[in-house]
Amino acid sequence: MKKDISAIRTRIDTIDQQVVKLLNARLKCAQKIGELKHGAKGRIYVAEREADVLRRVAAANKDGVLKPAALQAIYREIMSAALALEKPLVIAYLGPEATNTHAAALKKFGASVDYRPMPSLADVFTAVEKGEADYGVVPIENSTEGSVRDSLDLFVETPLKIVAELQLEIEHTLLSHEPLEKIQRVYSKDQALAQCRRWLQRNLPHAQLVDVDSTALGVQRAAKEKGAAAVGPRLAGERYGVPAVASRIQDQKNNTSRFGILGREPSGVVGHGHDKTSLLVSLHHEPGALLRALTPFHRRKLNLTRIESRPSRLRPWDYIFFLDVSGHYDEPAMQKALADLRRQCPLVKWLGSYPAAKAV
Repeated sequence: MKKDISAIRTRIDTIDQQVVKLLNARLKCAQKIGELKHGAKGRIYVAEREADVLRRVAAANKDGVLKPAALQAIYREIMSAALALEKPLVIAYLGPEATNTHAAALKKFGASVDYRPMPSLADVFTAVEKGEADYGVVPIENSTEGSVRDSLDLFVETPLKIVAELQLEIEHTLLSHEPLEKIQRVYSKDQALAQCRRWLQRNLPHAQLVDVDSTALGVQRAAKEKGAAAVGPRLAGERYGVPAVASRIQDQKNNTSRFGILGREPSGVVGHGHDKTSLLVSLHHEPGALLRALTPFHRRKLNLTRIESRPSRLRPWDYIFFLDVSGHYDEPAMQKALADLRRQCPLVKWLGSYPAAKAV
């Protein structure tokens, strides 16, 4: 047996040498592309190319032993290293470190780029708008609690585009130095508290629930205050030295959050039905206005995957609508639908087109 194992390990060592040579050859190609992009002032992160690469390697792995998630994680780091060679990228996210948004940013961009935590969602938008960061990562919606209102409101005025999206399964942990019976306050972001509402009512009915700007900030407070706990990622507990009291306390088993990647330039077409477009629309106050606004998509068989209203903040009882539509802004059917829409709506704002994501 020892002889057989030794022979297999020798084979593995040989393969490792080949893999390293091929990885360096691939990264040298990426570096050359970066030089060409720099001369032409092209986009460094190209979401549609990323989606195409991940699709191709998944197809090549059809008969392989690698699980799709493992293969994607490997290629995420390869592409992260390639991005870092093309240009030192700065990614802004809602901080401090170890928030769910931080985890989403790491999933999307890997370990080879620079990350900059921001104290608020508005600061993430501002950092990208001013060029202090190349891209920003913000939460958009959750499968349990719906849209993140602060993010949606910020899209009204920003010139930024959504250039990519990420869906991430979210597991919440109760973190505290105290046992359950001694917890008096629970800190977390409003969305996280809402996603664990039933568990908290059952297990901590007398505890005060305190909304803070991020899950990680809640963990920082729980680390310092007697009688305090936080709802947040286990990673935040490890980062700030607060032990887990209870795990997987979210009310829904498949609790998933969707994150948007903000950029200054839009993404191109992926094609093959893999694109998604986000729009912001306002309507006239008259009967049938919403029906007429949706009809152009129906006529061209464009699937509306999401529609949500928000107060416009311009005047009382005035609303804007956020739409997600299957397809890309540049595709002919979408262009015709939007031309019809602009003829009947006071405002039609394109928020971005990008590769549609699956949960990871």
